[in-house]
Amino acid sequence: MSFSTSRGLLCGRAVQQLSRRHFSSSNRTLADQVRIIEVGPRDGLQNEKTSIPVETKIELINRLARTGLTTIEAGSFVHPKWVPQMAASDKVLESILKSPPASQLPITYQWLLPNSKGLDNYFKVMNTSASAPDGYPTPPPSPKMDEGPALNTSSRDPNAMPGTTSGVESMSTSQTGNNQRHEVSIFMAATESFSKKNTNCSIQESLDRFRPLMAESRKQGYAVRAYISVALGCPFEGAVDPHKVAEIAADLMEMGADEISVADTTGMGTAPVTKKLLQTLKEAGIRNEDMAMHFHDTFGQALINTMVSLDHGIRAFDSAVGGLGGCPYSPGATGNVATEDLVYSLHSLGADTGVDLDEVSRIGEWITGEIGKGNSSSAGKATLARLKREGRA
Repeated sequence: MSFSTSRGLLCGRAVQQLSRRHFSSSNRTLADQVRIIEVGPRDGLQNEKTSIPVETKIELINRLARTGLTTIEAGSFVHPKWVPQMAASDKVLESILKSPPASQLPITYQWLLPNSKGLDNYFKVMNTSASAPDGYPTPPPSPKMDEGPALNTSSRDPNAMPGTTSGVESMSTSQTGNNQRHEVSIFMAATESFSKKNTNCSIQESLDRFRPLMAESRKQGYAVRAYISVALGCPFEGAVDPHKVAEIAADLMEMGADEISVADTTGMGTAPVTKKLLQTLKEAGIRNEDMAMHFHDTFGQALINTMVSLDHGIRAFDSAVGGLGGCPYSPGATGNVATEDLVYSLHSLGADTGVDLDEVSRIGEWITGEIGKGNSSSAGKATLARLKREGRA
């Protein structure tokens, strides 16, 4: 990806620090593409207490696919005992495979896999779909690995367009006619306390557990995304050592991760802390194009931290329509930064996201109404008010 400014050109894999700019200045605009990873269907819905019908989840993905988004986190193959809301992820995947959501662009669907059992269940769905029209190659079963309980928080070629993967192509990439790709995701924690609460094991044990899962996923042609949760603040340990985050990120990259999603699970991150973490990651050799930032808005800092990340050169961000989300192991943590707010802010800076603000605003209002939750997107509600005045709501 290339980035032109009045002060120079950042392109490809160059690791040049962008000079500080005033992003609100009218004569300076962000001129390159920013990829938005929509995590609403998984991270956004996982913590809801009221059971959400699978038809609603499928409809949410179908609607999101028509907005210009190129990456959607669609579900998690975690045991229902740990995350009941994700129990129907197999049905969601079957629907996507057999009745692909309408989209003019290829869409990458991401699936969180907490252990080898989740990987096996994911493969089973893909196997079943192999016998259907436009089916997928049948991968062999994954090797048996530690299957301890796990919840979740909540790659890329720098020369590729947003929504494409690097290193390996997903299985569906080799298929034509259904306009979709699939990736798998795994998750780590940046502190021992959160790791034990969230995955019932230590950080090192998590790395050992995921190493064979990642290897098997890549062997079968699936790119791997790795989350590092509580990277900017832990509800049990407070401040997080950025060098520990960088160490984990480096381990994950060495294990074969295609993208690292650095997650502010608690929403505790501030501009100085975010800047320090990004500098530390850079010093550790983690490239901007191998990272995405995942901000929660618990303290209202998500967009501020996004601006800091943009200034650093990050061009991929997670978000959820309507500001959906929360974490069962982070008391008080609120939802992800709203997709509508993120899109509005990025567009105001001159960024190209490819996402239709009007449509994601409609979807945010619809899904929050469906699940009985307030719409927390300021930009979404303001956009809907404008659409209503124009008779297009």
